[in-house]
Amino acid sequence: MDGVDAALVRLTHDGITLLAFAETAYPDELREALEDAVRQETLTLESFGSLNVQVGQAFAQAALALLSSSGISPAEVIAIGSHGQTLLHKPQANPPFSLQIGDPSCIAYATGIVTVADFRSKDIAAHGQGAPLVPAFHQFAWGGGDSGLAVLNIGGIANVTLFPQSAPVLGFDTGPGNTLLDLWIRRHRHESFDQDGSWGRSGTPDAELLMACLDDKYFRQPAPKSSGRDYFNLDWLRHRLPNATRPQLEPCDVQATLAHVTARSIAEAIEQHLPACRRLAVCGGGAKNGFLMELLGALLPGASVQSTDALGLPASAVEACAFAWLAARRLGGEPGNIPSVTGAQRALVLGGIYAPA
Repeated sequence: MDGVDAALVRLTHDGITLLAFAETAYPDELREALEDAVRQETLTLESFGSLNVQVGQAFAQAALALLSSSGISPAEVIAIGSHGQTLLHKPQANPPFSLQIGDPSCIAYATGIVTVADFRSKDIAAHGQGAPLVPAFHQFAWGGGDSGLAVLNIGGIANVTLFPQSAPVLGFDTGPGNTLLDLWIRRHRHESFDQDGSWGRSGTPDAELLMACLDDKYFRQPAPKSSGRDYFNLDWLRHRLPNATRPQLEPCDVQATLAHVTARSIAEAIEQHLPACRRLAVCGGGAKNGFLMELLGALLPGASVQSTDALGLPASAVEACAFAWLAARRLGGEPGNIPSVTGAQRALVLGGIYAPA
């Protein structure tokens, strides 16, 4: 929700090469409007239409800026893969849906590049969760036989990809990643994230609040499963704060507790589904949170915990690379989902193609 990650990659059937990467912050007014939309779950049609175009324009400008700084002409780029900005993810609703905005026609026209978008809808139509989709890319990039490997993406929501021995790849959302940590520090310190987890490290986790959080039904729900910021948010936390041992916890103690919630929910999911995990490769913004990485190392003593940089892709760029790869799969007419991950009835070609003219 902070901004746009743009990756310029070269893809072959054998692998991926990252040529350039940039993170572009949303303008404050747009970011605040997006956060309000997620929090309220209610938008006028005019507001929805405006946000859809504004996000599409922001994506286009991020792509063009990355190309300009790299000295690459848009004519040299085969396609853009755009995940979109998630506003609402409701795979359990009746009917189920997942809503991403960022008008792909705006992206295609502004850049002059074919744009592939709307990756989740067809998987949901096939009775899948529509998420997570990155495990298919993790399998392409790193699933070459290391059965003790787990790949963890800590974005707003955390998801894992597990490579069991002699079994299909597994993947699912474990629960909150950075979202509660970011919302809490923004509320109390007006900072967008907890740099290196230093504020959380300064606090003392509260055992009763920790148990109240981990008692949520989502953590006991079997996979396939996925979630979003519309579920794990400050309202979710407020319903659990009154159960804390001390009526008025220090804000830093709550931050410490939330870091433990993220780490514990991840570690318990890995222990349940891949008890022989020997290596945990972490990507996403959470890989920069030293406190989270330390907690994961302590909770998974049998596994080495390090960022995906050690596997050849910078942690911050992995998800953007994944959607470039998914765009290539769409253009090649190849499936982009893994039914054992999303629960879809079958493997499907995902995404719609938007031509620039």
